[in-house]
Amino acid sequence: MPFPYLGETQTLDDAARAALPGEFVALPAGVTHYEIDGPADGAPVVLVHGFSVPCYIWDPTFEALAAAGFRTLRYDLFGRGFSDRPRVKYTLDFFADQLRDLLVALDFPAPVNLVGLSMGGPITLRFVDRFPQRVKRLALIDPAGFPLRTPWYIRLILLPGVGELFFGLLGPRFLLRSMAEDFFSPREIGYFLERYKEQMRYRGFLRAILSTLRGDALGDQRALYRRAGELGLPVLLIWGCHDRTVPFAYSHEARALMPQAKFYPVEDAGHIPHYERPEVVNPLLVEFLQRGEVAAD
Repeated sequence: MPFPYLGETQTLDDAARAALPGEFVALPAGVTHYEIDGPADGAPVVLVHGFSVPCYIWDPTFEALAAAGFRTLRYDLFGRGFSDRPRVKYTLDFFADQLRDLLVALDFPAPVNLVGLSMGGPITLRFVDRFPQRVKRLALIDPAGFPLRTPWYIRLILLPGVGELFFGLLGPRFLLRSMAEDFFSPREIGYFLERYKEQMRYRGFLRAILSTLRGDALGDQRALYRRAGELGLPVLLIWGCHDRTVPFAYSHEARALMPQAKFYPVEDAGHIPHYERPEVVNPLLVEFLQRGEVAAD
């Protein structure tokens, strides 16, 4: 019998999707929710979100890139947003497979420019590692994949049974509090969290989040950074100076592993600088995706 996660009262099926925004496509592992905008002949860009916030996290970026002439794709990772929540192990390879299958199903032009946020960083790096010929440029925003200091209660959550009980009783409160910590300014937290709650109604969300915590997607992925550095792929690295989720200090390690990366710190921003400071981040992304480089910092 599936564990009864409180608050998950609806099934994400075809009937539910009929009332939801965006587009849907059936992939080998399940249905994926996505949106595409920008001219059909524009340079292809794919936005990959992080651990638990679905693709609306890209709102300012998605609109700016499409307006700048890029064929821009954003989608919900499995287990998040309006994508399916299959009963599998949520690993980097699983997420990389989803990205590959989505590009094939949509006949999206190749090679693509990838933009990865937080956990989307290791996902895009794994994709680059497996399919280097399919990627033209890579932009990373406050990427995960470093040996973060794990609080004792997180280690406890990873234990069989304990994690299910914790998420069943306290999961929503825990996740909402964690999301609030991504911000530098509290100005938009309320609106942001109200949107976040929508995905929590659908069965399988908390199970997928717990499986991701138990997998490798948030683990030490420095080898992927190193191999991306060895490829010489054009990389743009952007980091919020006040990031409490993946602290700014890890930017130094990322730069050492990818010496070709062009680096930009963003003042007055936390873990999601593209969302809090789009007036700073959007021009950097546009210039990088157009030319493969940006003006000297």
